[in-house]
Amino acid sequence: MSGAECQARDERDEGVSACGCDAPVVTKGHGDADDDAVEHLWQVRDIQLGLVSGVLLLAGFLAGLAGWEAAELVLSWAALLVGGSTFVPGALRKLAKGKVGVGLLMTIGAVGATALGQVEEAATLAFLFSLSEGLEDFSLATTRHGLRALLDLVPREATVRRNGRDVVIAPDGFVVGDLMVVRPGERLATDGVVRTGRTALDTSAITGESIPMEVGPGEQVFAGSINGSGVLEVEVTATAEDNSLARIVHIVEAEQSRKGATQRLADRIAKPLVPGILIAATLTVVAGFLLGDPMLWLQRALVMVVAASPCALAISVPVTTVASIGAASRRGILIKGGAALETLGRVRTIALDKTGTLTRNQPAVIDVATIDPFSRAQVLAWAAALEVRSEHPLAKAILVATDAVRAADDVTAEVGAGLTGILDGRTLRLGRPGWIHAGPLAADVARMQRAGATAVLVEVDGLPVGAVAVRDELRPEAADVVAHLRVHGYTVAMLTGDNQATAHALAAEAGIDEVYADLRPEDKSAIIGRLRDAGRATAMVGDGVNDAPALAAADLGVAMGVMGTDVAIETADIALMGDDLRLLPHAFDHARHTRRIMLQNVASSILLISILIPLALFGVLGLAAVVLVHEVAEVFVIANGVRAGRTTHLPTLTAPATRPALQGAAV
Repeated sequence: MSGAECQARDERDEGVSACGCDAPVVTKGHGDADDDAVEHLWQVRDIQLGLVSGVLLLAGFLAGLAGWEAAELVLSWAALLVGGSTFVPGALRKLAKGKVGVGLLMTIGAVGATALGQVEEAATLAFLFSLSEGLEDFSLATTRHGLRALLDLVPREATVRRNGRDVVIAPDGFVVGDLMVVRPGERLATDGVVRTGRTALDTSAITGESIPMEVGPGEQVFAGSINGSGVLEVEVTATAEDNSLARIVHIVEAEQSRKGATQRLADRIAKPLVPGILIAATLTVVAGFLLGDPMLWLQRALVMVVAASPCALAISVPVTTVASIGAASRRGILIKGGAALETLGRVRTIALDKTGTLTRNQPAVIDVATIDPFSRAQVLAWAAALEVRSEHPLAKAILVATDAVRAADDVTAEVGAGLTGILDGRTLRLGRPGWIHAGPLAADVARMQRAGATAVLVEVDGLPVGAVAVRDELRPEAADVVAHLRVHGYTVAMLTGDNQATAHALAAEAGIDEVYADLRPEDKSAIIGRLRDAGRATAMVGDGVNDAPALAAADLGVAMGVMGTDVAIETADIALMGDDLRLLPHAFDHARHTRRIMLQNVASSILLISILIPLALFGVLGLAAVVLVHEVAEVFVIANGVRAGRTTHLPTLTAPATRPALQGAAV
């Protein structure tokens, strides 16, 4: 083994399992650190060693029945050494560094039993504990594998067009700028932008959405999507190591070390318990000398040490967390660590951004009001002249509604208000009512806003000449989602920079009573602070970029519809990878279910320890019985935690959302 390999092995050996022991290697072969390759229980090294220990222990028992005492002793010692090899070396290394854990308790119990001549009892302890460590590691490896399985959505081969020829290569060979050819039924091997072709992509494995996504030239597509009936030519925008699937996996794995409140509770209980029980055991031995029967109380002290092992307590949360996060990722819900998961389960107030969250983020011009003698086309042309270089969603809507666009000169922006520029020697202004006086267009502006549209005014040389109504349609599932959240006890509020009339009109359609409008980014952050001050955990749901201050101020930031958006994925605690708003209540329901399982596991583990310690102290249970009860409890905790990996399908919509038509709209 090379120096680098030895160092890597040493670093791996320093890992700590949920029980506080050195993390055993979970492999298909000795020395392979890729635990995600494990598919079967028998491939786990600790299970292999535990079974060998069990066979030796059984052989020793049979030898004893046959009267072969020497053989029984040798076989029992062999069983003890094989089983003990899974936890004793790690416990001693940790002790040398001043650290104590459950492995040390088990080591003391095994050594003590051996010193008292109970080699068979010590071997039984080593056998059962090695199996429990193997079960723990297998459960963690398999639940992690659920997340890593996302990477299996990438095909092993893909076709790229180079120098006019189609070449089949592995995705690892992609470079940014390659032209990837995707035929019907094939999966996309990496992220890219469609250059030619139109098709419907099945993105259900990534985003959780069952409805195929129509794509065409200029649209972004992502690794793992399944092509429908059309042939696509896709320009590669990310390598295999940096595509959307890889980023999801890497981010979650990096964030899984962030421990939630329940996890920290388990740690706070387990950490002082180990030295505390060692002190109690020492006092028990001292009491035995004072009472005149030191060997009896020494034996009971050893049993008590094993009885107090917080193994089930320590494993209770990690198994549940990993299983839950992996399951959520398969539904298009990216949860960044245990802290985010537990906060998600505690949230009771939800603040929703309007644009892109409650709405489709596809605004369109639905009405233009003008004053004589100006026409609709003139007003739109002036508006487009100011918006041509803007990235605002309203700008895109106005530009789409205009046939010919000439860019204005000297365009300046007033943040949160509008734009000013020069065209053909005339001063143009485009902006919100209030910044521009509506004058004769006031009634038209009010009508547009009552219908849930955003009204912007166009001013030429100080004269308001027109009002443009832009409306972003409510997502069809929005009303159902809000109703679901309210039925389950959540307080729902809407935060938007839009005007009061438009905001209240849209909120009424969605079923939201608490509305905050005319907000700037810093105002949203302040509102979130006030909601938190009310004493309820608060989540902010936005796009992850414009709503960054509010996302940071909330107990939990949720980015909506951010598949492939680096900033949103990196900054939010939770990212909903699809554009289906039903993912939001699904995420909350899943987290609440997970939290209940966590609390069940922690409570049952604490109860078990509190029962076993007095039973061990007063001699009701022996060493083997205590170990057996512990391992049964671990199996129960693991099985209960794995339940968090179950997910349900998104609910079907009861009815599509509708909007009232504009009355008196100009033609």
